[in-house]
Amino acid sequence: MHGEPIGTLLEWSKSTNSEGSSTVITRPGPPPCIAALPRATAMPHPDASRAKRSREAIPRQYRLPALVLLIAFNALAAQQASGQATGAYNAQAPRPWNQNPNGMHVYIWAGLKSHFAGQHDYPQFLADWSKLLTEHGAVVDGALHGPGGGVLDHTDVVILYKGDAGYLSDDEKAALEAFVKRGGGLVSIHDSLCGPDPAYFATLVGGAKKHGEVNYTLGAPIPYTVVDTASPIMKSMSNFTLFDEAFYNMTWAQNPGIHVLATAVIPGTPSAGAHKGEVVPQIWTYEHTTPGGKPARAFVWMQGHEYANFSNYQIQQMLLRGIAWAANKPVDTLIDYVPPPPAHVQPPGTAQ
Repeated sequence: MHGEPIGTLLEWSKSTNSEGSSTVITRPGPPPCIAALPRATAMPHPDASRAKRSREAIPRQYRLPALVLLIAFNALAAQQASGQATGAYNAQAPRPWNQNPNGMHVYIWAGLKSHFAGQHDYPQFLADWSKLLTEHGAVVDGALHGPGGGVLDHTDVVILYKGDAGYLSDDEKAALEAFVKRGGGLVSIHDSLCGPDPAYFATLVGGAKKHGEVNYTLGAPIPYTVVDTASPIMKSMSNFTLFDEAFYNMTWAQNPGIHVLATAVIPGTPSAGAHKGEVVPQIWTYEHTTPGGKPARAFVWMQGHEYANFSNYQIQQMLLRGIAWAANKPVDTLIDYVPPPPAHVQPPGTAQ
């Protein structure tokens, strides 16, 4: 029976003969359970009845305009909902209350950690100085890679603290050259000025050294002599000695050349060899103009091998002034910044 179409199923019924016995009579047709289906499905749904009464309540001549209005209303509602969603997506996140929206824009180009513990800690510099510069009124961005996506369009100064920053990809080289051409400032710290083409990199920061050559002292006492005591950058600097690393065998920019702020006598280390006793610039400024561009500035501090020296008060004050100078801002902009009072007051005894 399962293989037969419904139309050929036999309908089962009973009849009683005159003797009271039942006889089963068959005829083509669906069984009672199937035959009952048309009666059940033919019953109108309550919602359908209400919809029909609602349609009948609207005069025929108004039904089409009402439909048009309904469609227009739904389209408008959908458009408003989409606009609200887009507006929420594009909304700018609120700026933290302790940041200065009008500060100089700084990009810290750091790199991966190298050398021994406490040395060449580029990621730690990115963390520490992004906080420090923010506290001194700067607007800070940065990463362990070069800036992309038009970041430099709104940057005043780029701080380079990474190993061998002179190795530039074509895109990085083009971005830096365009940045300098429009007057952007550069700050180079320690071996950021090392690379394969020191003559080229010297055109950006005033001096550079070639990677792969022995042109460093390794860790040693570095005695500073402040050459330009009148420079506002060196206002907090005195002649003192710190344990770090100095460079020699430098390639210098010409016409214009660098302006020396401080020198050091190369100490007698195994790597220094015959260069022991040479007097080499270690802190300088560099001002130049690329063809068709605006005047640009660079500030260089050749130490930073030992990360602890970034906490030295004289070094820190000098760096803050050098960064501001390179950004073509008043030299004490970062030093003198006073943050506004907080937008909210923390209740006493509560944690931040």
